Amino acid sequence: MEFSYEVEGGNFAKAGNAASGVKKVLKQLNVDPKVIKRIVVALYEGEVNVVAHAYKGKVLVDIDTSRIYIRIEDEGPGIPDIDLAMQVGYSTASAMVREMGFGAGMGLPNMKRNADAIEISSKVGEGTVVELTTKLTS
Repeated sequence: MEFSYEVEGGNFAKAGNAASGVKKVLKQLNVDPKVIKRIVVALYEGEVNVVAHAYKGKVLVDIDTSRIYIRIEDEGPGIPDIDLAMQVGYSTASAMVREMGFGAGMGLPNMKRNADAIEISSKVGEGTVVELTTKLTS
């Protein structure tokens, strides 16, 4: 089962649309609610990162009987130092984003904590790709 969602940079009102859509599908597939929560948290964090930092992005989701694979691609400034960006509390969010309650530097760490596997690649001035994989069964 494959799904695709567009993410608009700067549009916080629509942040979470992909996470909501995926949550509905996983509930229909009778996935364990604890697993659903982990997946939704990781995906939501990824969507917010695109909205807060990029011009636009795309979420690609592939679900099979044993796992969910999520690829979050964005066109934005990229991440110059991924190891630094993975540190809790590190953020490059603008003052406006922080005033709205986002940009606390928890996005990437929360994604890592809630996925079974995470891969991040980024090119400064071009964008970032985050790939998340989570098992649907114990």
